[in-house]
Amino acid sequence: MTQADRDRLVALKKAKKKLITQREAGEELGVTTRHVKRLLLALKRCGDKVVIHGLRGKPSKRRIPEATEKEAVKLLSADVYRGFGPTLAAEYLRTKHGIEASKETVRQWMVRGKLWRAQPEKVKQVHAWRPRRSRFGDLVQWDTSEHDWLEGRGEKLYLIAMIDDATSRLFARLVRHDSTEENMQLLWSYVEKFGRPVAFYTDKASLFQTAEKHKRDEPGVEKDPVEMPPTQIGRALRELGITWIGAHSPQAKGRVERNFKTAQDRLVKGLRVKGVTTIEQANQYLEQDYLVWWDRELTVDPANPDDAHRRLDKSHNLAASLSYVEPRQVRDDYTLRWDGALYQIERRAVVSGLRGANVRVEQRLNGELAVRYGEKYLPVRRCEVAEKKAPVPSPEKPTGKRHPPRRRGSDWNKTFDLKKAPKVWQAAQGSGHRRGEPV
Repeated sequence: MTQADRDRLVALKKAKKKLITQREAGEELGVTTRHVKRLLLALKRCGDKVVIHGLRGKPSKRRIPEATEKEAVKLLSADVYRGFGPTLAAEYLRTKHGIEASKETVRQWMVRGKLWRAQPEKVKQVHAWRPRRSRFGDLVQWDTSEHDWLEGRGEKLYLIAMIDDATSRLFARLVRHDSTEENMQLLWSYVEKFGRPVAFYTDKASLFQTAEKHKRDEPGVEKDPVEMPPTQIGRALRELGITWIGAHSPQAKGRVERNFKTAQDRLVKGLRVKGVTTIEQANQYLEQDYLVWWDRELTVDPANPDDAHRRLDKSHNLAASLSYVEPRQVRDDYTLRWDGALYQIERRAVVSGLRGANVRVEQRLNGELAVRYGEKYLPVRRCEVAEKKAPVPSPEKPTGKRHPPRRRGSDWNKTFDLKKAPKVWQAAQGSGHRRGEPV
């Protein structure tokens, strides 16, 4: 039984004990009220295994063979069926080729065969009003406000707030940076105090959703949506069994936005009156004065007194989930690289298949490093790599008088003029030599 199955079972047992209505249980489970009644009857008859579908892990007996799907995609790839939609394609497959399949099945075949692009459903009502959730912990809105909270008396701060949709109960903290680490710290404090809510409602900032990157000069051509890997906070919420809902506009999460509007007026003035200049003083005033006033004046009673928060169990590890996680590959010498440093796995922790395997590296919020292989944590130690020696400079040559630079060529014949020179016989007479004598 998975954690999701256990959460479904908790909701069913609450409905059985009449702590919540069958309609509320259906909304939490994502099923109809009639199906909740069936599950409650099956719970009496079969016990806890009612939340596990009987066909889990078994292929459907009514499944259309894969060969039929390939044949249909091949037929629809022909030029004659270019531009056919799923409805028309299903009709032609049935009448001309004898392939019986619903339009939804044909649509899925065409999507997998790159013959049809799935279109997102258009929003019919914009900024429509909706009632509050009925239980405390059903939905929690989460956002950050950037403002001059200290009015220049201190450093720049950010207010991270979590407000419950059913009761408007506020949980907030002033931090130095709107970072993943600071948001995880607040999430840790919230879960420890109240438990795991059913869902968090946030904007689509990069902290919560990885956006697909596009080139700046790329033409605006519609493309199929690409499933991006989750962010660190998105991964942590999945591991904790908390649903993440992204708001399409600021108006959609109006409750937390109105909270910031109130805080930018009342909280700023309260900090000014107190003469707060540091983040420690600001958080002390926030917790002891502002949040106390908020709970007394602005919170409401939920429609249902039941608490939808779910407590942590042994399968949850906040230190592991709320950390910076990345995979790393183990080298042949049982080492791995992390943040520019080399770490050695202890010899006693080496098991078969570890060399060349991918391990989960967790950089904890307290600065510790944990390496997990499967379900087991491996002890590691940092390798002290010897620093490279600096090159020894060559000895300098003794200073002294330098020789003058050597000239190119000679100037012995600089003043020599062949026209002014004596004839050869004149030079011979001048030397005392006579004609006919041997030289």
